[in-house]
Amino acid sequence: MTTTHETFDRVESQVRSYSRSFPKLFGKAKGSIIYGEDGREYIDFLAGCSSLNYGHNDPDMQAALVDYVTSDGITHGLDMFTKAKEEFLVAYEDIILKPRGMDYKLMFTGPTGANAVEAAIKLARKVTGRTNVIAFTNGFHGMTLGALAATGNAGKRGGAGIDLNGVHRAPFEGYFGPDIDTADMLEQMLDDPSGGIDAPAAILVEPVQGEGGLNAASGEWLKKIETIAKKHGALFILDDIQAGCGRTGTFFSFEEFGLDPDIITQAKSLSGMGLPFALTLLKPEHDIWKPAEHNGTFRGNNHAFVTARVALEKFWRDDAFANSVKAKGEHLKTRLGAIAKRYGLTLRGRGMMMGINTENGDVASDICAKCFDKGLIIETSGGRDEVVKVLCPLVIDIAQLDKGLDIIEDAFEAVLDKDVSRAAAE
Repeated sequence: MTTTHETFDRVESQVRSYSRSFPKLFGKAKGSIIYGEDGREYIDFLAGCSSLNYGHNDPDMQAALVDYVTSDGITHGLDMFTKAKEEFLVAYEDIILKPRGMDYKLMFTGPTGANAVEAAIKLARKVTGRTNVIAFTNGFHGMTLGALAATGNAGKRGGAGIDLNGVHRAPFEGYFGPDIDTADMLEQMLDDPSGGIDAPAAILVEPVQGEGGLNAASGEWLKKIETIAKKHGALFILDDIQAGCGRTGTFFSFEEFGLDPDIITQAKSLSGMGLPFALTLLKPEHDIWKPAEHNGTFRGNNHAFVTARVALEKFWRDDAFANSVKAKGEHLKTRLGAIAKRYGLTLRGRGMMMGINTENGDVASDICAKCFDKGLIIETSGGRDEVVKVLCPLVIDIAQLDKGLDIIEDAFEAVLDKDVSRAAAE
């Protein structure tokens, strides 16, 4: 087994990114730990960009999947009826939808979050007969052209190679500071026949912007956006791909706000153990698709149906898991808050989706590099990569969480105290 990067440099495309921050050959993982082939342990504060909320190789999901595979369960079934799909649908209905009083049809898209967003945008245009979609500054919705048009980041948009259109960009909450209500701004522009915004098919928003810098919208602001959408005949789409599946302490990141979106997109941790799986939830009255009008070869990942069902049954049948996540979120907030206060910085995010805004991409990158040297995998986010972002598995125990946070604290001290000393000397 190679222990160098030579194979990857020779064969793999230059488009790879995470391996540049973590140039290590990894072999296995369990819980909140990833193991290098040399045996070194790394605490995982990235968790597959929130695709591994339940940790690596959960034993119950693992056992169910192994049993399904070895009993010749159907792997690929297009969108045909399978036992694995039926069991997932029943679990999702009974454990997620009914207790929350939610009435949605489940649309299985291609296996990534971008596929779910593309389906949501396409359906909104089909339902309303309009083309314009309102999305927000710092939003990230995927890398395929429709989802990318709704994405704000210039670097990601620049890879399209074509003009990205059909989207009007509105300012997210707090974009102009705390004293300007951007929801009121949007409403005023839409109410004004000379406001310059075409009648929208949809308003698309993330309750917490993951890649955009952990900007967390308030319930009051999101409620205003929902009201504006309904007032102007647009579908209200919530992108819960990174913030959902418990990341903020509830299954959906918007549950506490009393929202009733027309469409919800899910992916990331939906499968439970990192298998590709995405879902678009839509109100029954919007389910106007013709058969095969939106399809894809990999709409039915039966292996993911199996593990996703186990995840729902294990973690969401009662409030115990959600309550533990909320408690860890408060602990995380306290620890990160102390670090931020020491250096005059600010916290971003909500729940177990939180980080520190260093206000400088180079500084944040240096801090993450120091963390990796000490055995912690953590990444940045934000328009300038300025936020050190914690996305550890939600099942992490407090001892491991604190060990990782200790590494972060030491990394901040190593980087920022050095910068302070240099500035004083100059």
